[in-house]
This record gives sequence, structure tokens and C-alpha cells, in this order.
Amino acid sequence: MTLTAAEIKGFKPAAKAYKRADGKGLYVEIAPSGSKLWRWKYRFGGKEKRLALGAWPETSLAKARELRDQARRQLNEGEDPALRRKKAKATAQFEAANTFAAIGAEYIEKKMVGEGLAKRTIEKARWHLDLLSPAIGKMPISDVDPQMLLAALRKLEARGTYETAKKCRGFASRLFRFAIWKGRAEHDPAASLKGALTTPKAKHYAAILDPGKLGELLRVVDDYDGHPITKIALQITPHVFVRPGELRHAEWEEFDLEAAIWRIPEGKMKARRAHAVPLSRQVLSILEELQPHSGGGGYVFPSFYTPKRPMSENTVNGALRRMGFSKGEATAHGFRATASTLLNESGKWNPDAIERALSHGHSDAVRGAYSRGNYWEERVQMAQWWSDYLDQLRSGGVVIRLDTAQND
Repeated sequence: MTLTAAEIKGFKPAAKAYKRADGKGLYVEIAPSGSKLWRWKYRFGGKEKRLALGAWPETSLAKARELRDQARRQLNEGEDPALRRKKAKATAQFEAANTFAAIGAEYIEKKMVGEGLAKRTIEKARWHLDLLSPAIGKMPISDVDPQMLLAALRKLEARGTYETAKKCRGFASRLFRFAIWKGRAEHDPAASLKGALTTPKAKHYAAILDPGKLGELLRVVDDYDGHPITKIALQITPHVFVRPGELRHAEWEEFDLEAAIWRIPEGKMKARRAHAVPLSRQVLSILEELQPHSGGGGYVFPSFYTPKRPMSENTVNGALRRMGFSKGEATAHGFRATASTLLNESGKWNPDAIERALSHGHSDAVRGAYSRGNYWEERVQMAQWWSDYLDQLRSGGVVIRLDTAQND
């Protein structure tokens, strides 16, 4: 006699587990807990075996019979259904551990975190992996071909994020090479896509180059009534003229306030070269004012929501907009151009010292070959002169025409 759904529903638990047969080796086992499990009894190689087919009611009576009949066909073909299931499970586990996303996570942890790369570099790698994963993350890495990867990158380009698409291709190439080293891939499809993506246009950030207008901006910043950490970020940015990301990711442990030096590790720098910033008296005073807000360690300019993350990349630019400066007038990144232009026009400082202060490499190979040292002493003097000059502009004092200034 075969079972019915009503009968199965009516089976009550007992002190010990018991079975009720359906037919052709299929039965339901009722446990003392009340759970009802489908099992199929069969013989293979002279041994009696059992195959679990799921729990009732998730696995219905009809479904249990279908699974039993499928297993019987495998048995008739001379294959052990239990062994086949183990192999399928092992294959699924292997493929799950060898997807693009899984190997990407392994690459980041073992290669990047394991080798002590900078936190910001690791965060960017995880971001690149997240961007690529919706398209190819679940695919076995050995199945990803150039066309599949290009399709994923084209989706990023469609958003207008050309630089991001380019960086994701580079990240993918490093990931594929890692998989090759581990014997889990045979080729790097990202390598063949070099040159296939749209080249991003060079960005020219709006900057105030007129000393009088710069002084006006500095005075408006002093009157800013927003979040105090945002205000201090606005105040310190013109003095140090580092890239906005370098300022946002600054951590207190990088600052030697006694020696008046900010040492930025290579992992946080665009050119992957460690950089040192001399701190003027004004900058030290600003940092002292900031310490009650974030001086307990960690990020110097933390997020408003959690001290574990840096300030948003839009915070300073957003504050500039609220103060009335349009995107075409002033940007956080533009303060670098402001400093570069006005310091060069002053005629007081070696252009190489200014370039080093901006953490630029040498575009002229000959000039780079004959450049001696990092011009540290000159940069210390220049940092103090620049802060004094900004104070003069802020106070509305007499504006010196920098292009006519004489060398000291």
C-alpha cells in the first residue's frame, strides 16, 4: 500500500523513531521530535544503503517519488546514487570556491592584506570586486572570457565612470594572474582588453588663482556654521594642498606634531610613494583645535556617522557649494592648483621644491636625474611662508603681486 498526503500529515511522533513505507524502497521516517524525513533504501555492490531525499512537507510525496525514480535510474545504469550525490556536492563546493568573487576575496585577503598593503588600497580593491561581481562574480573564474569581462566593464563605462572601468580592468588582471599562480585559471582575459576601454579625459579642477578672491574664500570659510570637523577640513586644505583623498584618509598616527611633520604612507599616495608634509605653525594650531573632536586616534577627519570610516569625498565640495562657490569656481582638489600657481609666480621657491611639495614626479627625465634630495629645508620654509601669506590674504591686507616678487 502506498502512502497518501493525509496519512503522512497524521503520523504522530513516538518515543522512538519509526518508519512508514510508500513503495519501491521509499519510506518516511518519523522522529521523536516530530520531523518527517524521506529516505530510499537500495542495494549496491551487495550492500544495503540509504539515500536521504529531503524533509516533509518541504519535499512533497510526489517530489519524493520523483527523486526515488531518478535514483533508481542511476542505479539501473550501474551508478551508486549516494556516491554520485557526494561527487556533485564536491564539484559544487569546488566551483563555489573558484568563482571570480571567491578568488577575488582570497586574493585580497592573502595577497593584499597578508602583505600589509595600505588600508585604503585594500578598500579600493574590495570596491572594484563589488563592481564586477554582479556580472561575473558567481562564474567559475576559468569560464570568464574577454567578452564577458568586457561586457561587465562596458556597464561601468555606460555610467560615465571611465576611470573606474579602467581601474577595474587592472584589478581583474591582477586577480587572474593570482588565480594562474594558484593553478585555478590558465589565462588572463583582462590582458587582451588593454586599450579596449574609453580613455578618460584629463580632469581640470576649478581653482581660484586671484589672490584677492582667495582671501575672500578664506574669510567665508572662517564664517562657515556647519559641522566643526567640516569647517576645520576647509581651513586646513589650502595650507597643505594635498589631494582630497589623502586628507580624508589621514590618521592621527601619521602626524608627528612635535616635529611638525605629516608622514603619508605610500599606500595612500597616488604615485605609491611615501610623502612627507611639513606643518606650519598655523596648521599645528588648526590640528590642536581639531583634537577635541577626533583626537582619540583613528581618522583625523572621520565620517559623521562612524569613526571607523573617513569623511565622505563629497563633504568639502558640498560645503563649498553651500557657501556659494559653484563647481566652476572652487573645488577641494583645486587648492593644489592654487598653491602651485601662486608659489611659482612668487619667484621665491625652486620649482622642483614646489613639485615635491605637490608629490609630483619629474616629467622631465633629465631634470629628475639632476634633482638633488627632496628640498626638505626649502619646503619647510615654503610651507610657513605660504601659511603666512594665506593669513595675510584672509585678513584683507595688502595683496602682493606675486608675479613681480623678487627672490629672497
